[in-house]
Amino acid sequence: MNGQPITEQAPAAPALRLGTRRSALAMAQSGMVAREVTRLTGRAVELVEITTYGDTSREALAQIGGTGVFVSALRDALLEGRIDFAVHSLKDLPTAAPEGLVLAAVPEREDVRDALVAHEGLGLDELVEKLAGAGRPARIGTGSPRRMAQLNAWAAARGAALETVAIRGNVDTRIGYVAKGELDAVVLATAGLNRLGRSAEISQHLDPELMIPAPGQGALAIECTSADTDLAAALAALDHAPTRVEVAAERALLAALEAGCSAPVAGLATWGRPNELRLEGVVGTTDGATLLKMSANGPIVLDETAEQQATALGRALAARLLDAGAAALMGERAR
Repeated sequence: MNGQPITEQAPAAPALRLGTRRSALAMAQSGMVAREVTRLTGRAVELVEITTYGDTSREALAQIGGTGVFVSALRDALLEGRIDFAVHSLKDLPTAAPEGLVLAAVPEREDVRDALVAHEGLGLDELVEKLAGAGRPARIGTGSPRRMAQLNAWAAARGAALETVAIRGNVDTRIGYVAKGELDAVVLATAGLNRLGRSAEISQHLDPELMIPAPGQGALAIECTSADTDLAAALAALDHAPTRVEVAAERALLAALEAGCSAPVAGLATWGRPNELRLEGVVGTTDGATLLKMSANGPIVLDETAEQQATALGRALAARLLDAGAAALMGERAR
């Protein structure tokens, strides 16, 4: 003994449990958030892999309803206390707010655009033209009725020969269809390819003039229980107010149309002049024969009422689309 006082160290706080889907993209996204949470809180974060119905079902998303199929199991784990918080792709999140959970943060979103991954790295025009010369249509795979509607409308407007093919699977599976020659191209979200470090495989970014993305595309949603106020406050440091306002407008449009994520509906909010939000909405038929496209602009002040302002803009645009006949284009609407 040297006479020095003995000081007891406080035990380290237990690791936070972050629930995530098992896909490579979900794990990459959750890993990004985990590192940021550790940086902010000093606490370790443990990834807890959870399988969702959407991961195991082989049915097309349009058949199984789409909305919530990648989310429900994670939310159940939160409410049951098996995880502390969860990370979702925000475009997978149902628009109805769940009881007992809070959207603690919406980080700044990635590139919102869709991307074409095509044989020989060809752009859409080049691909269609080359295959027309070979006497056949370009076969483009996607699991999204929204993408089908806009691709088919693009082709119809140009008299181009194009066939959309419904596909499922992760990024490797989808790009594999092109590599094996089973499809000429696939359309994926740019954000997902960027987060996986696969942006070099993109043949062409499909700008919103050609294809408006899904509501919430490129954004992440971080959820925890409303009872865990300390964690919610800590996670709020990851929130990006302009992104949260954008997605609030887009999701309000989706909710007011009563459309799930399997409906051919697109929505994109962008900031124009300072404190002004522009919202574009598209509703169509998957064959591209009819495509309704409208936009609305509204002043938005980034204060505590900003989300309500954005929600009002989304509902107003939805009302105009419904007045123009949008409901008849979407098939069975979500209830």
